[in-house]
Amino acid sequence: MIYTVTLNPSIDFIVRLDKVEVGGVNRMTSDDKYPGGKGINVSRILQRLSKDSIATGFLGGFTGKFIEDSLKKEGITTQFVQVSEDTRINVKIKADDETEINGSGPKISDEELETLKVILNQLSDKDTVVFAGSAPSHLGNQVYQVLIPLVRNTGAQVVCDFEGQNLLDALQYQPLLVKPNNHELEAIFDVKLEGLDNVETYARKLLDKGAQNVIISMAGNGALLVTKEAAYFAKPIKGNVKNSVGAGDSMVAGFTGHFVESQDPIEALKWGVACGTATAFSDDLASLAFIKETYEKVEVEKR
Repeated sequence: MIYTVTLNPSIDFIVRLDKVEVGGVNRMTSDDKYPGGKGINVSRILQRLSKDSIATGFLGGFTGKFIEDSLKKEGITTQFVQVSEDTRINVKIKADDETEINGSGPKISDEELETLKVILNQLSDKDTVVFAGSAPSHLGNQVYQVLIPLVRNTGAQVVCDFEGQNLLDALQYQPLLVKPNNHELEAIFDVKLEGLDNVETYARKLLDKGAQNVIISMAGNGALLVTKEAAYFAKPIKGNVKNSVGAGDSMVAGFTGHFVESQDPIEALKWGVACGTATAFSDDLASLAFIKETYEKVEVEKR
């Protein structure tokens, strides 16, 4: 089973208007409300691909209920820890410029954290856990240094989708997949990357530090998968980018969902790119039909 862990979920409240007048009254032209959070996005895409997952993490209050109800309507199994404070709301303003106002999230008590640890401690070597996104500020991202080894001690695999020092700290636990983008890879090693050879060189440094598979996403310039055996480049697909926020989560879902079943890195990369690209070209996470249509356009070459 694939588990997705979202420590700081949100309701993503998307509002659209022509222009924001600071200090004035602004009337939106349309709005949408979605269950948000990187791990939750992974579960939502897995569900579209008919891959079962269990979404866990922390939820609280009326906002948490909205998220849980929304996921259940999509047929996603949930096992969230209920917390005493409300889950946050993130406001995403789409106008002449895009602006985000993100909540900090609830405080998590020691008892609530222990409950999540009990859930994760019951896994086995047949499971894979996707850790994605930041933790509530009260916990801090150092909590991953408690949760990841706990999961690895059960024999389960882990996928780690975060950036910076948090990602580097996770490499000692041999994650099945890490997926920084090219800018995050530059920041990790404090370098300027030029060309695919340069990207591959530094991606391999992540392998050397413990990762089993590394995908470097490069937005409109394609994606590079590096394994111990080889490297594979997925060519970019042209289209109108509408939603960059969930594209990386969708790529993680596509790769993980197929790799766990097939152990085929090339096929998993193709599905990862299809899911990520289709979401980038959609208003919300991509539909199955659009993912399948995009999959037919994916071209992968061995380097």
